[in-house]
Amino acid sequence: MAHLLMVESWVGSMSRLLPRAVREAGHEFTFLTRDLHHYLRSAPEGTAHPLLAARHVLTADTNDTPALLPFAERAHAALGFDGVITSCDYYLPTAARIAERLGLPGSPPDAVEAACRKDATRRILADAGVPGPRFAVCADWADTAAAARGIGYPLVLKPVDLCAGMYVRRADDEEQLAAAYRALAGFPVNARGQRRVPVVLLEEFLDGPEVSVETVSSGGASRVVGVTDKSTGGAPAFVETGHMFPAALTPADAAAAGATALAALDALGLDTAVSHTEVKLTAGGPRVVEVNPRPAGNRITELVRHVTGIDLAAACVEVALGREPDLRPRETGLRSAAIAFLVPGAAGELEAVDGAEEVRGAPGLLELQLAEPGRAVEAAVSNNEYLGHVMAGDAGGTGARGRAEALLSALSPRVVGR
Repeated sequence: MAHLLMVESWVGSMSRLLPRAVREAGHEFTFLTRDLHHYLRSAPEGTAHPLLAARHVLTADTNDTPALLPFAERAHAALGFDGVITSCDYYLPTAARIAERLGLPGSPPDAVEAACRKDATRRILADAGVPGPRFAVCADWADTAAAARGIGYPLVLKPVDLCAGMYVRRADDEEQLAAAYRALAGFPVNARGQRRVPVVLLEEFLDGPEVSVETVSSGGASRVVGVTDKSTGGAPAFVETGHMFPAALTPADAAAAGATALAALDALGLDTAVSHTEVKLTAGGPRVVEVNPRPAGNRITELVRHVTGIDLAAACVEVALGREPDLRPRETGLRSAAIAFLVPGAAGELEAVDGAEEVRGAPGLLELQLAEPGRAVEAAVSNNEYLGHVMAGDAGGTGARGRAEALLSALSPRVVGR
């Protein structure tokens, strides 16, 4: 039995999948957080949050890395850790620094920090010749407007240090760009109390389907587990509305996407990591959108598991312990699995979701998860506002997306004004 130190977590499904993977492997974990109630508030009433299955819960300021490192050393001396893990982007660099300080397995901290900063990722990949969009890093509005004229519209404005599509906007002219810039400037501190880096990233708009490449890196080698597709909506935002694994691509396109992701991981120097690399398949070939040195969110890891039997959450645990994960595909009876998200279009309060009983009994359904009545609803501008999801599988081929979308269309949220 191994003992892991889990440094914070996402509040969504990975806060359940990662503890499950630790438990099913026969290991245990200590949870380190600055605010346990941040997680407990998300648990359904009357249930215990899976993070409470921790052997110990430690409280410290996880946003203060210089002070946290000696705290982690003292905890390690008392409790004995075999690995350090997190699923939350905002704490990936912190976990890497702790692992290095304790002499435990992990990616080089500089590589993790570069992957978690979109501007650093862009510069490193460009220097290495890994294909991506034309880009500019801008410190103020004057720089932003000038860089936009140089790149040309349409383009994409991004924060360099947020996730889940927050404040990522397409701009077709300077007026739209200014609105996106002002909105981002009004969000100086993220949801974990960390002050944001006050620069913006401008990128050439890449035309073509977007996919993600799921990989596992250990022992100095990275392996592609598969390629997932993505659908988006909510323009000018980029809200993920669904995914299917495996992506319905030609073998050549899938191989090209995989090779591009591996080149990006190599350029960044990432190892000892499960990664989720987003790639656009343009007419000029694959282009890297971003690299995430953690398992995919939005339950993509579950799509992979339903089709291949490979558990990427479990692989994340194993590589954090310095072990080789089992990545052998197993027969599951499914050839594809897809998820479709219930995305709200208006603000208010959720009264009910009609059609749930019909969907719950539908053939091919793998999961149905819906928000509880009474929840406050905001019109979706990122991946944080979903009202639930439908997951479906197909035993015959790549029909899972159609099934999931058909089931989603049977759901009708009733949102009343506040």
